[in-house]
Amino acid sequence: MSVDQGKNFKDILFEVKDQVAWITINRPRVLNAFREQTLDEMISAVMATREDPSIACIVFRGAGDRAFSAGGDFYAMKRLTFTNGSMWNDRMLGLAMAIRGVTIPVIAMVNGWCVGGGHELALWCDLVIASEKSVLGQTGAKVGACPTVGATQYLPRIVGERIAREMIFLAKRFDAKEAERIGLINKCVPEETLMEETLAWCENIKSNSSQTIRMTKKSLNFESDQLYASWQHGMELLAYVWGSEECLEGMNAFLEGRKPDFQKFRLANKAALADYMDGFHKNLNAPPDMRD
Repeated sequence: MSVDQGKNFKDILFEVKDQVAWITINRPRVLNAFREQTLDEMISAVMATREDPSIACIVFRGAGDRAFSAGGDFYAMKRLTFTNGSMWNDRMLGLAMAIRGVTIPVIAMVNGWCVGGGHELALWCDLVIASEKSVLGQTGAKVGACPTVGATQYLPRIVGERIAREMIFLAKRFDAKEAERIGLINKCVPEETLMEETLAWCENIKSNSSQTIRMTKKSLNFESDQLYASWQHGMELLAYVWGSEECLEGMNAFLEGRKPDFQKFRLANKAALADYMDGFHKNLNAPPDMRD
């Protein structure tokens, strides 16, 4: 049985060639940022590889030469609220589980920007190879979003707690050479040899035992599979963030090309606490006839 490569995809390109499934995020105009439809199509493409056991591996890449993926499309994420946030969160979890659940290795071939949710996509993959010009990292703290669907779970295990917290709290980004040094990616190569090096990995995988790879991938995932509860926890935290004033300030600022004013939320919170404490000292936390 062969995979149907003629699926009606609009946001991605899907091709199986020489036993390798290529999934290309085809939205270069927005640095391959993804929306709900993109996530649906990526899930469908990953799951389709199960229809052909001769496929040895999957390679994710971004169209063009500027980005692997800049993460979620802000025009999609700005529409999210606590009520409808599961429509996004469940898709993110669904893609992550598809990548981790498929029995073949999944490679992220990174060329250019790989940040935010795009970096979480790379974290879900088994192997990451990147060109020297690539930049990888988390941007949530800069735009009012929360990387709780992969980054908070996997980064501490990949690069350690200290660097993980630096990446998330400070929105720290690394160029590919540094990313390789700290273990965030497997290999950094010149842009002109990225495809050649990726194909070499694919050929290596093709020459190895599919049974061994299937069993060892499942075994390697054992400990991190137990983080599923953390994923659920993270998605609920994220649901509270979607549609909040602070989240929208971050996204709108990015789209408008200005710095976000997150300080106003700290000052508003300070004023709210001061008002609460004033009421506390005035015994406003008691019935009117019991106040001194």
